[in-house]
Amino acid sequence: MADSGTSNANPVRTHAPWYGFATPFVGKSVRWASRLLHHGGSAFPGKVVERFDPTFLSRTLSTLPLGVVLVSGTNGKTTTTRMVATMLESLGLKVFTNPTGSNFTRGVVSSILTEVPLNGRLDADIAVLELDEAYAVHFVEQVQPRYALLLNVMRDQLDRFGEIDNTARLLGHVAAATRGTVVLNREDPRIARLRDVVKDGVRTRYFGLAEGPRHYSPAADVKTTTFQVQSADSAQAPEAADAQIVDVAHDVGTAHELHADVMLTKVGDHHAQMVIDGREYESDVKLEGVYNLFNAAAALAVVRAVQADLRKPNAVGYAAAQLGRADSARARAFTARAHTFADADTDALFAALADVTPAFGRGEVIDVNGSPVELLLVKNPMGFRLALASFPPESADTMIAINDQYADGRDMSWLWDVDFTSLRPTGVAMVSGVRAWDMALRLEYDQVPVARVEPDLNAAVREFVNANPGTPKHIYCTYTAMLAIRAERATVADVADAGVGK
Repeated sequence: MADSGTSNANPVRTHAPWYGFATPFVGKSVRWASRLLHHGGSAFPGKVVERFDPTFLSRTLSTLPLGVVLVSGTNGKTTTTRMVATMLESLGLKVFTNPTGSNFTRGVVSSILTEVPLNGRLDADIAVLELDEAYAVHFVEQVQPRYALLLNVMRDQLDRFGEIDNTARLLGHVAAATRGTVVLNREDPRIARLRDVVKDGVRTRYFGLAEGPRHYSPAADVKTTTFQVQSADSAQAPEAADAQIVDVAHDVGTAHELHADVMLTKVGDHHAQMVIDGREYESDVKLEGVYNLFNAAAALAVVRAVQADLRKPNAVGYAAAQLGRADSARARAFTARAHTFADADTDALFAALADVTPAFGRGEVIDVNGSPVELLLVKNPMGFRLALASFPPESADTMIAINDQYADGRDMSWLWDVDFTSLRPTGVAMVSGVRAWDMALRLEYDQVPVARVEPDLNAAVREFVNANPGTPKHIYCTYTAMLAIRAERATVADVADAGVGK
C-alpha cells in the first residue's frame, strides 16, 4: 500500500544520440511533407521520429519542471485531458497537451513536433497527455509520469483489449510506474484496487459519486467476478505468479468507504454540485451529461494534486532549479506562474472549470442554419447508456451512425448490451454508417421505430440536419463516423479544427 507521501525524485534524463540535434528538423520536415502530399495522417511524423531518435520523447518531456500528467481509461480520456489542461492553463501554468485525440506514443511525439522550436526545448511547465490504455504501457516504459489519472475500465474493443480485466492490468502498469500521485475512480472497483500496485511513497487520491448520482456508475453493471492485481514489484511482468485475486463484486459495496478528494453530489442541466474538503461547491458548466460532470470531478482531483505538491515548503524553488542556471530567465518566469497557480483557491478552480468547452465530437455542438447539431461519441455499452440517459430525446431529432473501423473496434456485438427503449416514444430519424443495417436491426428488437436507413454517411448527414429546420439534433456516432460527420459539416458550417483526429 502506498503511504501519504509524495515522491520528488527527478525523472531519468536520457542522453541524446550524437544526431539528436537534428531530430526536430527531421520531424518538422516529415510533417510538412506529409501535409503537402496528403499522406500519412497526423501521427506519421511521430512514427518516423520514434524510429530515427527513440529517446526524443523521454528526453523532451524530462525537461518539464512539473513533469507529466497521464490520463487513461476506457471512457472520457479526451474530455478529461482537455479539462485538466484548460484548468491548469487558466490558473497560470504553461501546459503542453495532445489535443487531437491521437493517443498513441507516436501521436504524442507528433504533438511535440508541432510545439518545439528547432532547438528541441519544449516551452511548458507541465504536460497533460491522453494515452490509449495499451499504449500507456509503452509510454511509461519511456517516461515515468508524475501524476496519473485513471478513469474507468469498461468493455470496449474486444478485438484489441480482450476482456475488461486485461484492460485493468494494463492500467496497473501505469499506476505502478507513477512517481508522484495516482488519482483513481472510487466507484470503479477495478480501478480502485489499483491502489495495491502503487509504489510506497506515492500518494493515492480518489474521486467519487455521492449516493444520489451513484446509480449512474458503471459499477452498477459489475457482475460477480475476479481478476488479478499485480504488486508494485511484479507489475512489469504480466505473468507474475504472486498476483492477488480480487473479488470485484465485493469491492463495489465498499467503495464508499474510501475518502473522495472530490465528490460529485448532484448533476443538472449544465450545472454541477461537488463536495471538496467538506464544503459544497456549485458551478455552471459548458459541459453536459453526467459522465462529463463526473470526469470534471476527476479533473479537479488531479489539479488539486498538482497544487498540493507546489504548496509544500520549497517545492516551487526545487522545481525551478531543475531548469538549470543557464536558463535563469525561464526559471524566474516559471516561479511566478507556479506561485500564482499554487495560491489559487477552490473557487478559482471552479471558475476555471466553468470555462471548459466540450472536446471535439464529445458533446460538441455545430450550428447548421439555426439548428444545433450535437455530436455524441459512443463506443461501448456503458458509454452509450449514459449518453442516452443524459440527453433526453423528446426535444430533438435523433440519428445513430455506426462504423466498424479499427479506431471504432471491429466487434459491434456490444450494441446488443445497450438498452434503447428510451427512444421508443420518439423513434430514430436516421441510421447510417458501415453497420447501419445492424444498428437498425438492433433498434427493431427494442421496438424503436426507424424512419430512414442510409448507409452513405455523408448523404445521411445532409438529409438529417436539413430536415425540420430549427429543431435540435442529436447524432450518436462511433469515432470514425464522428470524424466523417465533422468533415462533412465543415463544408457548410463553422467547425473548429475540422480534420482534427485524422
